[in-house]
Amino acid sequence: MPGPYEIYVIRHGVAEERGEAWPDDTKRPLTPEGISRLRKVARGLINLGVSFEVVLTSPLVRAKQTADAIAGAFDARPPIVTIDSLSPGSSYASLLLDLEKQSRRSRIALVGHEPGLGEFAARLAGSRHPFEFKKGAVCRVDIETLPPAGSGALRWFLTPKILRAIKR
Repeated sequence: MPGPYEIYVIRHGVAEERGEAWPDDTKRPLTPEGISRLRKVARGLINLGVSFEVVLTSPLVRAKQTADAIAGAFDARPPIVTIDSLSPGSSYASLLLDLEKQSRRSRIALVGHEPGLGEFAARLAGSRHPFEFKKGAVCRVDIETLPPAGSGALRWFLTPKILRAIKR
């Protein structure tokens, strides 16, 4: 196992509004502006020296589009793997099982949804209080082992606005 691990937790970008136009929430896409903002977020990550060996994503359209927009910005485009455990309502334990399958990789991005994503990131970092992710926000939590043997360390948590400013 390579450890330590850098886990990057990313909330999907700005999506179309729920409603009659999108009766099936799983198919609701990002807005054009949402995609544009995510590309700037990705450039901000690149300017910070971030790279990923794999991007794990929820199967919902808006998360998959987010994973594509982020991964597509890197010269060495990381593979994207769709996992059900990043779907809304999934358990912490099921996500840890999927994360453990990636234990040969040390820099792993997870793209998903609130509130589950904020709860997962907080638990990974040892907090009892969920983190609040704005759409397009990214945090990095470092852990020593997969599965985690204890609390990880929150290295940083950046809003999309900050990341877009860094891209300049």
